Amino acid sequence: LGDVYKRQILESKIYRIRILEILPGKGMSLQRHQQRSEHWVVLEGTADVQRGDDKVLLKENESVYIPIGMSHRLGNSEKSTLQIIEVQQGQYLGDDDIERL
Repeated sequence: LGDVYKRQILESKIYRIRILEILPGKGMSLQRHQQRSEHWVVLEGTADVQRGDDKVLLKENESVYIPIGMSHRLGNSEKSTLQIIEVQQGQYLGDDDIERL
């Protein structure tokens, strides 16, 4: 994921908190998880969020919840780096729970 940088802040058995930095014009693949939910809070920039069939723009201090099983994507169409706090919560947090669509 050369265009998305992740820095872990805190982790336990049932949650992980990270800072995501997404470079201008870049983003994540469309994906979903069967064992965890995610909550994203925008720290800096504007996030292009796809949540199921809905697409929204989130600005600084706005957030979105992604329930277990919902397809989602996070992108940055702006000219500056996007910073997000990501909170993952569930009984299993392994990367092999990522289903790319």
